[in-house]
Amino acid sequence: MSSLTAKLKNLKDYRCTVEKDEIILEYAPLVRYIAQKIASRLPPNIELDDMISCGVIGLMDAIDKFDPTRDNKFKTYAEFRIRGAILDELRSQDWVPRSVREKAKVVEKAYAKLDKDFGRPATDEEMCEHLQCSMDDFHELINKSKSVSLMNIDDAAAMSKGDKKLMVSLMETSRSANPQTAVGFKRAQEIIKDGIKSLPEKQRLVLSLYYFEDLNLKEIGQVLDVTESRVSQLHTQAILKLKAKLKNQFESHEDLAS
Repeated sequence: MSSLTAKLKNLKDYRCTVEKDEIILEYAPLVRYIAQKIASRLPPNIELDDMISCGVIGLMDAIDKFDPTRDNKFKTYAEFRIRGAILDELRSQDWVPRSVREKAKVVEKAYAKLDKDFGRPATDEEMCEHLQCSMDDFHELINKSKSVSLMNIDDAAAMSKGDKKLMVSLMETSRSANPQTAVGFKRAQEIIKDGIKSLPEKQRLVLSLYYFEDLNLKEIGQVLDVTESRVSQLHTQAILKLKAKLKNQFESHEDLAS
């Protein structure tokens, strides 16, 4: 049994405050890392320290609720809770103007419709034609949408009750313990894989470098020889396209999540 697992087990058995503090200190760098990554896509008036504080609350929640007997890694579960706590606080502050949210929804719905019609993500030109706007106006819409394109499984504005139940079950339940959950998890994986494969090359590279190589937007811009603003735009487009594909293909949320 690893030392972390032992500490978590002791917490379950004795609610040991000392060991809880040790785990918080051990995972403090993870909280800061997640907060900084989210902050890199937010307006400068959002305080990083406030986000870190919310992340610590999420970490404490993860420590309290994690079940070491399940087939899950604590780090994965902690990341989920930390990120969720930060995004919950951002939403509660309602820092994104309603007009921006409405524009983001227009773009999301357009991507979803065209993805369904064409069986693939829409190009910028096809989006412009559908939205009846110029390319410059479309890129401005994308730039404004980036503030609300933070994907989070608890985002009620972007996901239905069934979506949330399914994704929570995928994160919190042993994948091997429940055949239905295993099927749902595999299906979600395949849809996301197919969605990523269908993206333009630069959008695929941005996702890979950002989420798997842990490069920031400036570093990705240097790799692709584009501006940091363009990287942010490519990232937002990729996320919106993947969300559209998930919405179109998960038609039996309640059955999968029940």
